[in-house]
Amino acid sequence: MLSARGHAYALLGLAAAAGGEVWGYAGRTLSGAVTAPDSPAWLRLVSELTGKSGGKLWEGPKEASQAVPPSVPRPQLLGWCDWSADGWDYRAELYQHVDTPPVFHSPVLGRSVDLPDVWWHDLHQALDRLALVSTERQAVREQYIRCRVPEFTGITPGEITWTTAHGDLHWANLTGPQLTLMDWEGWGTAPTGYDAANLYLHSLPVPEFAERVRKEFAHVLGTAAARVGELTACTEILQAAARVPFYADLADVVQQHLDRLRQGVRS
Repeated sequence: MLSARGHAYALLGLAAAAGGEVWGYAGRTLSGAVTAPDSPAWLRLVSELTGKSGGKLWEGPKEASQAVPPSVPRPQLLGWCDWSADGWDYRAELYQHVDTPPVFHSPVLGRSVDLPDVWWHDLHQALDRLALVSTERQAVREQYIRCRVPEFTGITPGEITWTTAHGDLHWANLTGPQLTLMDWEGWGTAPTGYDAANLYLHSLPVPEFAERVRKEFAHVLGTAAARVGELTACTEILQAAARVPFYADLADVVQQHLDRLRQGVRS
């Protein structure tokens, strides 16, 4: 990946900038600040074994740049290039540099954060506008919901209402105090309430802040239509707990929340 990053620098006319390296899960991506010919920028490098590139995650950022309106705040994709070497496929994506840091350094919130009211307003507006985007992309497949949700929750999902979602809404993918939604790999259709539920579940280690999130999205999470989205978000975290350390740490509080959901279903 380090060698491929150097190749991306040459292809795109970039130079390294201060800011360090940001590695993705299992080293699949490598990102960092760069100096582009015209301005500071951000380079994201993604890799897959040759023959396995393409598909939803590979094309997500490029398709978001084409389909999601600019009124949804996200880094502008300035350009990209693809190549193959030594049995690997690579894509280098060059983005507008975002100066505002993530709300938290991890997907799972570890302390309370102070976000202004305008931030919450902007988030609601962004998700509302995203919901109107027409797409054939799927953030969550119905087959997964029908199979895995009963396995991990003991609840059989009923009718599913669908909306367009970010698909990976957590605290490391949101900047503050000025809002930007980062990481558009997995966006697409998902059950109503899925994004809000993910943000809530990733806040559970800080109960008072989780309550704020719950109140902010009460108009969504308080509805019957959002129940499947919430169960799906719980399922994904519990399933990932066996391989992702921060989800292993989160699993107990998610299970406790799931118990409360079960009680609501039975009542």
